Formats: sequence, C-alpha cells, structure tokens
Amino acid sequence: MPKYIIERDIPNAGILSAQELQGISQKSCSILNKLGPTIQWLESYVTDDKVYCVYIAPDEATIKAHAEQGGFPANRISQIKTIIDPTTAEAVVN
Repeated sequence: MPKYIIERDIPNAGILSAQELQGISQKSCSILNKLGPTIQWLESYVTDDKVYCVYIAPDEATIKAHAEQGGFPANRISQIKTIIDPTTAEAVVN
C-alpha cells in the first residue's frame, strides 16, 4: 500500500497546546475509524506553521476524503517513493 506525506499549512501550529493537539488527534482518529482500515496515520511532525503527516492509504483520494471530513488542510499530498537513511550510504555486500 502506498505511503504519503501530507503538508498542512496551520498558522501557529508550533504553539498549539497539548490539549489542542490531543483534540486534533482525536478528531483525526475518529475520521479514520469511519473511513475503515485502508487508511492509517503513522505519525506527524509539527513545525512553526505546518504539520507534516505520514499516512498509508490506497490513493490520494482517500487522503483528501480524510482531510475534508476532518476539516484539516491538505495543501500538498506527495506519495513517498523511497526512504533513505544513513545506512543507505553503506556499501552493499554481495
């Protein structure tokens, strides 16, 4: 199943309180439960004015449906093609 990163423009996201973030998370989970098991939220990263969310979903339309039903912005949705990390730099041994 494809993995996506969603960029959400949320002014002052970095100063949201723990209670506000909990409320947003609860709303998101509620929508995910309604949409069924084909969409899964893995994690999100909160910066000053954006939230970057990582989801597994069958397609971009499912991501958009989640955002619309939850009232969340989905300013940019990008399918993740490959994941790299420091171990990618290591030599491959055959």
